[in-house]
Amino acid sequence: MTKKMNVESFNLDHTKVAAPYVRLVGITEGAHDKVYKYDIRFKQPNKEYMEMPGLHSLEHLMAENIRNNIENILDIGPMGCQTGFYVSILNNDSYDDILTALEKTLQDVLDATEVPACNEVQCGWAANHSLEGAQEIAKEMLSKKDEWRQVFAE
Repeated sequence: MTKKMNVESFNLDHTKVAAPYVRLVGITEGAHDKVYKYDIRFKQPNKEYMEMPGLHSLEHLMAENIRNNIENILDIGPMGCQTGFYVSILNNDSYDDILTALEKTLQDVLDATEVPACNEVQCGWAANHSLEGAQEIAKEMLSKKDEWRQVFAE
């Protein structure tokens, strides 16, 4: 038996998941609030990954636009393995709200004409962006939205 790790995703068997999917990772409870953390997996672990310029632009676009589609987003950030993003939201336990916000946000990516904050003043690696790459990733994810609720292969 494998030792239980402190990081939830390290305890997930990445060979049994079927991307794309949206998965509730966990809930952190404070005195008055709850934070819901989601794994939004775009690519199949250890088989596919997002190229950095597209992923980087997708991060900027999603971080800026998801806040227009749902309230109380705390953070959205890419996974180091380049297969997805983590999203944290405050006091909203509706899985359907997250799916709706993700769909609208990805549509915003497709409609974008530029990457927000894509300059040396606002970004730490401004030369590493691709709007077209972000849009390709978003288009592929949207085309498989019927699969988002199923995490594991059958």
